[in-house]
Amino acid sequence: MRPKILTRRTAAVIAALPLAAVAWLATSPSQASATGASTPDAVVGYLHQISGNHVISGVHNKEPLSNPSQYTAQAHSVTGKWPGLWGGELGFTATDIASRQTMINQAKTEWANGSLVNLTWHMCRPDVDTCDFDSGPNPIKGSHLSDPEWQQLITDGSTLNTDYKRKLDTAVPYFQQLKDAGVPVLFRPLHEMNEGWAWWGGRSGASGSAKLFQITHDYLESKGLTNIIWVWNVKDIDGGAANVASYYPGDSDVDVASLDPWVHNWPSSEWYQAIVNVAHGKPVSLAEVGTVPSASQLAAQPLWTWFMIWADYLTNPSYNNNAAVQATFNSSRVLSQGQFSVPTGSPTTPPTTPPGGSRTGAVTGVGGKCVDVASGGTANGTAVQVYDCNGTSAQSWTVGSDGTVRALGKCLDVTGQGTANGTVLQLWDCNGSGAQQWVAESDGHLRNPQSGRYLDVPGGSTANGTRLQIWDRNTNAWQLWHLPA
Repeated sequence: MRPKILTRRTAAVIAALPLAAVAWLATSPSQASATGASTPDAVVGYLHQISGNHVISGVHNKEPLSNPSQYTAQAHSVTGKWPGLWGGELGFTATDIASRQTMINQAKTEWANGSLVNLTWHMCRPDVDTCDFDSGPNPIKGSHLSDPEWQQLITDGSTLNTDYKRKLDTAVPYFQQLKDAGVPVLFRPLHEMNEGWAWWGGRSGASGSAKLFQITHDYLESKGLTNIIWVWNVKDIDGGAANVASYYPGDSDVDVASLDPWVHNWPSSEWYQAIVNVAHGKPVSLAEVGTVPSASQLAAQPLWTWFMIWADYLTNPSYNNNAAVQATFNSSRVLSQGQFSVPTGSPTTPPTTPPGGSRTGAVTGVGGKCVDVASGGTANGTAVQVYDCNGTSAQSWTVGSDGTVRALGKCLDVTGQGTANGTVLQLWDCNGSGAQQWVAESDGHLRNPQSGRYLDVPGGSTANGTRLQIWDRNTNAWQLWHLPA
């Protein structure tokens, strides 16, 4: 919206591989290649791997659909780079709906050129075929359903429910084309659902906007559209972070959780944490931004996996200037087209020792904090803790081909070979013991096989100096970790 403007497939994307093997799945940012046929799992797996280390640049291309890459080209003219994510729109006016094929052809081209594909849909009311955004009869903005109409909409077989599914049917052939071309689609339906500017939004709870997302998900999947990556989206409305979970459709319906920071231009720490928490280890993204984030902002909130600049805001002097945009696109953290490769085909188990050996970098967790060796100490028994990311050697971890995680020449170790809940973590000479073995699971959990327990932050504390421990596996965000790419 202009501001006043792991789904049921989540069987293992990277299930229970040695840490080094998981790191191998992430393509080096400097290794670019054309993208062939791929799967949603491969894309989501890649997003998991860059989370905490890199972020993909993106630009949305709003109407007219007859010119479906004008703002992507504008970004290239400013930065000299093609964005790594191309955003398109399914359209709502009669003219744009008639131009959907042009837009889909462009989506195929962008994918072939090496960019991710994202689709947004400003959808007319279910009982209206075409409409305008904010004028005319039944516009998208400001047009609402009554409570009885809403109840009818979410009731299977009712008139409005049938109208809604017929509207979804109009998009099915285009998603099918992308599926046939091997293009996974980051699809963001019913966006900014926690605000009531559009008819689908502002209804919290199990029978509210989240229910319509579930209906959308289930209906399009029933059409065999297994190439959709489901992106759930909210807006940073004041006071809304505490209530965001009441709009979440559920882990089985969502692949990526996303935020549109239009109110404050950059997410507050409260909103960042709210999205990370509700995502339950899924990748998170900035689905719409007006002001292009700076490299320092992205480093401070390192789990965002892409940002998508909203169309003409790129060159709006109230939001951006060329020097700032160029600085972000030239940041070593930001990946544009040609600077990454999305894995093709379905994820497969890599060899035990990954090509190129180990990977080194930060390990990040709850609140975007880094796993840190206390005071950079190298003595056996030095505490391992969470701390603000600072780029020091105390936060540089090498994921080894032998299942170890090492820093400062020593290994991440469970104190005293302990197996009980609450046993703390330390740094120790690498000795090949089970206390120094770590295995990654599909959603970001890190398991110590000897104890059967998981790397954990006590109580989810984000206070600097909180010492890490092992604990029974749970769904709390503080057991989810992001490895170096």
